[in-house]
Amino acid sequence: MTRIALLALLILTPSISQANSYRNLFTEFELENNYGKTVAFKEFQEKPIIVLAFIGTECPLAKLYGPKLKALDEKYRDRGVVILGISSNTQDSLTELTAYVHRYEIDFPVLKDLGNRLADKVQATRTPEVFVFDQQRELRYHGRIDDQYGVGYSRYDTKNQDLANAIEALLNGEEVPVPETKAVGCVIGRVKKHEPNGEITFTKHVAPILNARCVSCHREGEIGPFTLKSYEDVQGWEETILEVIEENRMPPWGANPDYGHFSNDARLSDEEKATLRSWVANGMPEGDPSDLPEPPKFVDGWRIPEPDQVVLMREKDKPFQVPAEGVVDYKRFIIDPEWKEDKYIYAAEARPQNRAVVHHILVYIIPPRARNADLKRVLVGYAPGNVPIHYKDGLALKVPAGSKLLFEMHYTPNGSPQEDLSYAGVCFIDKEDVTQEVSGELVATHRFAIPPGEANYEVTASSWIYKDCDLLSMTPHMHLRGKAFRYEAKIPGKDDPVVLLDVPKYDFNWQLKYILKDPLRLPRGTKIICKAVFDNSEDNLVNPDPTKRVFWGDQSWDEMMIGFMTTKPAQE
Repeated sequence: MTRIALLALLILTPSISQANSYRNLFTEFELENNYGKTVAFKEFQEKPIIVLAFIGTECPLAKLYGPKLKALDEKYRDRGVVILGISSNTQDSLTELTAYVHRYEIDFPVLKDLGNRLADKVQATRTPEVFVFDQQRELRYHGRIDDQYGVGYSRYDTKNQDLANAIEALLNGEEVPVPETKAVGCVIGRVKKHEPNGEITFTKHVAPILNARCVSCHREGEIGPFTLKSYEDVQGWEETILEVIEENRMPPWGANPDYGHFSNDARLSDEEKATLRSWVANGMPEGDPSDLPEPPKFVDGWRIPEPDQVVLMREKDKPFQVPAEGVVDYKRFIIDPEWKEDKYIYAAEARPQNRAVVHHILVYIIPPRARNADLKRVLVGYAPGNVPIHYKDGLALKVPAGSKLLFEMHYTPNGSPQEDLSYAGVCFIDKEDVTQEVSGELVATHRFAIPPGEANYEVTASSWIYKDCDLLSMTPHMHLRGKAFRYEAKIPGKDDPVVLLDVPKYDFNWQLKYILKDPLRLPRGTKIICKAVFDNSEDNLVNPDPTKRVFWGDQSWDEMMIGFMTTKPAQE
């Protein structure tokens, strides 16, 4: 046995006292199931394998792995394997657990671990996270279920069936091939360690931060997996919240703060982060209810004026069927809005009909007699946190008569079958009232071939500004191998390029538009240079195939290199 293997065995093999502790656990422990019935672990003492699967009713990964646990239970139940679903979250009620059981048609016991006693006993930290015990109730495998899903990524298939491999090995009397993997997912919401104290309270200090930064997505019917509108909503999610803000995963924002100022900057300030850290460390005091600010108001209808026309992505009776799990690649639907004359659009909004599974929408214009969308002509887009288009002072986007619309849809399965019929609304302005036409510009290249295994493949494209204009916004666009993106401007009379936008950690999941606080004058003769970096290596967790040479293509397993821009004519 190698030294590394021996160390791994020593790490995972419990001491005699710990092994006895686990044996006692399976003879003495009792928990109530989601229906309130007591389940004694000793009922399973003759079973050869017991799997403790820690789950959460609102955790996105726990939702995706609900169907997988069900499938594993059905596969191995007749061979004596017992799967016990364990909810140690303070925020998971019995009603929510029952809904979880019904949604995924789960037949194995799902138990409520009040006070997280069991989680503390086995030192569970995440949902989902699994512990596999053999006939002697020694821990033989601990970690993830498999590697298909993780934080911020979904693979097309599963490369490592870690839990299934462990079960198979034990049933066959063999050593578990990989006895430990890293569990990823939401942090288990444990009971508070001490009584709340301190001057920082939810009502006075924390609620304003959540209202300003989080609640727009973390409320009923939106893409946020749990709500953050009240003190009760936050209970159990505090450690997950701290983790995502420390890692800058939430709120989603990719721009390097050293370059540019943007009106839709979603980042938390250092002071806001410090406030949240102190509040959690002090036990999360609620505070005086009279200090609670007015909740933010969100319109249920349009955020633009009442549209003159609403365009569905498909016919009314043909919603798209979103599967429960897996990866859904881009779906494209072409619609004829029947515009017999030129249209001038001053406001537009794309709206997901099912926000729980629609991650982003791009609506392109297909010019008359053209076969494909004009990439320079993006009518409107939707992504969580983005704002609709609403030009003022006579600004408008011209769409030629006879144009069609292409809805490009990105769906993210959430563990149960869904359907969606998204749409877009547009507001027209008369031609004589238009003072300036807004233009869509882009910097792009099709000429690249990303080598297999290359972790830092740079692609550069450039374009010239032929008339003085004002830059309004920028939207970098790549697919799953996208790693970083930068816009630069080589302005006549200046020696060094000016960095307009730098996104050092591009994330395909967040198709963000970066809207400048103030329009930036780009004089005639300016050269816009875009630099993109792609990661086609195995270290890129979302890489569909690191052995493939990658070219330009529409689907996310292909790549694109586009720097979208919105401009308007310059005016003194």
